[in-house]
Amino acid sequence: MKPKIGIFSLTSCEGCSLAILELENELLDILGAVEIVNFREGMTERSWDIDIGFVDGAVSTPEDEKEARLFREHCKVLVAIGACACLGGLNTLKNYQNEADYRSYVYGNRAGWFPTIPARPLSAVVKVDFELPGCPMIKEEFLEFVKLTLAGRTFRLPEYAVCVECKRKGNLCLYEKGVICLGPVTRAGCDAICPSFGSKCEGCRGIVTEEAVRAAGVNLREQYNVSLDDVMADLRLFGAYQEAKLP
Repeated sequence: MKPKIGIFSLTSCEGCSLAILELENELLDILGAVEIVNFREGMTERSWDIDIGFVDGAVSTPEDEKEARLFREHCKVLVAIGACACLGGLNTLKNYQNEADYRSYVYGNRAGWFPTIPARPLSAVVKVDFELPGCPMIKEEFLEFVKLTLAGRTFRLPEYAVCVECKRKGNLCLYEKGVICLGPVTRAGCDAICPSFGSKCEGCRGIVTEEAVRAAGVNLREQYNVSLDDVMADLRLFGAYQEAKLP
């Protein structure tokens, strides 16, 4: 019997769920090995007998909390996909704003119709078995996770920083151009796609380790005269929830 897959979305753009549909040729191979039984973006039929559930989006409303617990109850393995589900993502920016202001800005005079709570990653509400971070998640990591899981093996995220991948590609460090980049503290796995195209790393895959943050505090100050506070200020775009836990 094929493993049964569910794909769900909480508060997000649902880009990570759509990325699964965009796998095209690879998706046909996946469908040969698994049975997708619950996927609002791709089918109308629904079943709650699920072996592996993938969830994108942050927990940002009371309804999100209920759904997160529902997913956990019905999925033997629960996987957070994307920056919102893994880190809280852009949604956590509201945690640092006046609630009345952002509700009025988004919903106008209908703000009272839509309840909200401080945004959190999925793991802050229910137990999460694996995380595939990024904005959007890296489709190669998703495919690797599915293949290893079906083979009974364990998937592991890289335990080094984006700087390693950037160096391998021969890119000129953006700090040499006077640009603050989060590559020294961000978990690798994206093949340094942003700095490779001239854009700074914005940390959508989360902090690699606290040790990397401490090392960056010394290295960036001594080599480039950059304050770690300036680096961490940029982290708030995706990592505001994670920021509060750093040394």
